[in-house]
Amino acid sequence: MSSPRAAMAATAGLERPRALFLAGLAAVYIAAFGSLYVQIPGLYGRSGLLPARRVLRPGGKGLWEQLRDVPTLLWLCPRLGLDTEQGMELLCLLGVLAALGALLWDALRDCLVFALLAGFYLSLYQVGQVFLYFQWDSLLLEAGFLAVLVAPLRLLRWGSPAWRPHDAVTFWAVRWLLFRLMFASGVVKLTSRCPTWWGLTALTYHYESQCIPTPGAWLAHQLPVWFQKLSVVGTYVIEVAVPALFFAPLRRLRLFAFYCQVLLQVLIILTGNYNFFNALTIVLTSSLLDEQHVGRWLGRPRKRHGAGWPPRLGWVLGTLLELSTYGLLLCWTVHYFGLELDWDRRVLESRVAFTYHEFTTWLRTVTLPLVGVAFLSLSWEILVALYRCVCLRGCFWKLWATLQWAIMGTATVGLFAVSLVPFTYIEHESNGKLWPGIHQMFGAVERFQLVNSYGLFRRMTGVGGRPEVILEGSYDGHSWTEIEFMYKPGNVSVAPAVVAPHQPRLDWQLWFAALGPHQGSPWFSALLLRLLQGQPDVIRLVQTDESRYPFHARPPTFLRAQLYKYWFTTPSEGSPAPWWRRQHVQEFFPAVSLGDPTLESLLSQHGLKDQPPPRRGAQALLPRLLSSVRRLCQPCSGPVLLWSLYLVAATAGLLRVLARRARGGATPARHKGPRDHRGERNGARGNEGTRGTEGARGTEGARGNEGRHGNKRKK
Repeated sequence: MSSPRAAMAATAGLERPRALFLAGLAAVYIAAFGSLYVQIPGLYGRSGLLPARRVLRPGGKGLWEQLRDVPTLLWLCPRLGLDTEQGMELLCLLGVLAALGALLWDALRDCLVFALLAGFYLSLYQVGQVFLYFQWDSLLLEAGFLAVLVAPLRLLRWGSPAWRPHDAVTFWAVRWLLFRLMFASGVVKLTSRCPTWWGLTALTYHYESQCIPTPGAWLAHQLPVWFQKLSVVGTYVIEVAVPALFFAPLRRLRLFAFYCQVLLQVLIILTGNYNFFNALTIVLTSSLLDEQHVGRWLGRPRKRHGAGWPPRLGWVLGTLLELSTYGLLLCWTVHYFGLELDWDRRVLESRVAFTYHEFTTWLRTVTLPLVGVAFLSLSWEILVALYRCVCLRGCFWKLWATLQWAIMGTATVGLFAVSLVPFTYIEHESNGKLWPGIHQMFGAVERFQLVNSYGLFRRMTGVGGRPEVILEGSYDGHSWTEIEFMYKPGNVSVAPAVVAPHQPRLDWQLWFAALGPHQGSPWFSALLLRLLQGQPDVIRLVQTDESRYPFHARPPTFLRAQLYKYWFTTPSEGSPAPWWRRQHVQEFFPAVSLGDPTLESLLSQHGLKDQPPPRRGAQALLPRLLSSVRRLCQPCSGPVLLWSLYLVAATAGLLRVLARRARGGATPARHKGPRDHRGERNGARGNEGTRGTEGARGTEGARGNEGRHGNKRKK
C-alpha cells in the first residue's frame, strides 16, 4: 500500500494550495447563494420584477427535453410541490449549507459536493435573466466546474486523495482561467479605443462613476492626477504583461505574479463594492502558489534544499533569468508608457507611447503564441503526471493511476481547446484561425457555461458626471418625495455604502439603466408597477427596514424618475461637506399611476402583464419549511446575513482548533510527534523510488488526511 502514498508525495506540492482554492471557493459560494437568496422574492417571485416562471414554460415537452433546452434543476419543482420561486430558494439554502460544510470540513471538499454546488448555481443562472448576467456569475460557474476536477473524491471510501498523480494537470486549468480573465481584462481596455484608457485618465472618473463606490473611493478620487495616471499604467502592467508569468518555470516569478494580482484585487476591494468578484479572483490566484510558500503563511514550512555554497549552476541561471525578467518588465513599462521623472514638480509623468495600430498588430502577433506557451505548459504537466503514474510500484496501481491520468488529462485538454474560442474574441483574426471543430465543440457546451469570455471595464462611463436615476413618489402629483435606496447613491449627504460581498442586483441594474433610455431596461416599468402596487417583496429590495421607505403606510399614487449627474465633493468645499454634489439633467421616466396607458403599453410590450398562477398549497412539509426560513431571514439585509454566516463559520473553525489543541494536550507524549509529521515521514519513505524529475521536492510532502490513513494501513 505504499504506492498510493508515493503518488501523493509526488504531488504534495499542490496539497495546501489546492485546499486553499477549494476552501476559498466554498466561501465565495456562500456569498453567491446567500446574497441571491434574500433577493429572490423581489426579483423572481410571483409579484417580482421578472418572475422566474416566465422562463420555465413546459410546452408539452418531457423532462429530458426540458433539461436539454434549459439545463436547470428547477424543472423538478412541480414534482416536489414547489413553484419556481420556492425552488430557487431551496437551491440557495442547499447551496449555502453545502458550501458552509465544505468551508468547515476537509472531508466535504469533495468533487461530488462541488458538482452539486456548480449544478445549483447553473440552475439559478438559467432563470436569472438580466439580474444574473454578470461576468462574475459566469466566472463562478466556470471556476465551480473546474473545482469538480480539482477536488478529490473523499466521500466514497474507495476514493483516496492519495491516488492523484494528475493533480497538477487539473489545477493548471485554474491558472489558465486566471490568465484568460486578467489578460482579456487588460486588452479590452485598449481595443475599445476608450479615450480615458488611452489618455491614462480613466481612474480620475472611475472612483465616482462605478456602480457602488466605497468611502475609500472618495479618498482615492482626491489623489493627484499624475498618480491616477501612474495607477492606470500599473493596471496595464498587472493585467497585460504580468499574466505571461503565470506559466513561468521559476516559482519566484509565479509568486511575483501572485502578489501583483492580489495587490490589484485588494485595491479594488478598498475602493469599490464588486460583491464576490474580487474574492473569487484572489481564490483563483492560489493556482500560482506552491506547498512551501503556503506553509510559510501557516508557520509550518516544509524543508527545501538550499542552494549551498558554492551555488549550483541551475540556481545561478534561475536567478539571472528572474532578474532579467524584472529588468525587462521595468524597461518595457518605461518605454511604452513614457515614464519620465519631472524633478521640478516632483512628479512621475506617464503617457501611452504607442498607437492603436501598433497595439492591434502586437496583439495579433502574440495571441496565438501565448496559446502555444500555455499548451506547452499544460503538456509539461501532463507528461510529469504520466511519469508519476509510471513510477508507482505494482501493476494495479500503475493502471489505476494511468486511467485517472487519461480521464483528467483528456478533460483538461478538452476544456483548454474549447476555451480558445471565447479567449480569442479579443482578436478576431486569431479566432478565425481556430480549427472549425473547436467552434463546434464550444457551441455544443455553451449553454452549460463551462467556458466564457471576459473583459471588465471595457469603457469608462460617467466622464461628464455619474448618471443616476432617482425615483420620486407623490400622492397628489404636485409634491414629490425621493425614494432612497439602501446602497446606491441618492442623498448627497449619505456616505457611500460598504456592502461586499453582497450584490444588490437591483441597484446594479439601475446603474446600467442610467446609461441609456428607460426603453433599454424593460424591467424598469415592472419596478414602477410593483411600487405603485405596494408589493412588500419589491419594497424590501429598496429598503429592508420598511419604516425607512417613505410610502410604507400607503403606496404612492404617482411615480416618476429623474436623471441626475453626480460628482464627488472635494476637501476644499468645507467641513462638514456632503459626499456628493449633483445636478438635474432631465426626466428619465414620466409620471405614471396604476392603469396609466404608457405604463400598461410598456408592460404588455415586454410580456410583464401576465397574471400569476394560483399559489400552490403550502400544506406540504417542504413549502412550510421554506416559508419558515424566509420569515426568519426576512428582517436581515444581505450584508448582515452574509457576515453572520461567515461569523458562524469562523466561530466553528476556532472551536475546532481549540478542541484539537485540548485533545493534543491530553494525549500521551508518544503520540504527539508522529501525528504532526507522519504524513511527511511516510511520504519520504514511500517515495524513495519515485523521485525522477521532482528530485528532493517530491519526498517532502505526503501530509494531511493521506498521511494519517496511510500510516494506519502501514501499521
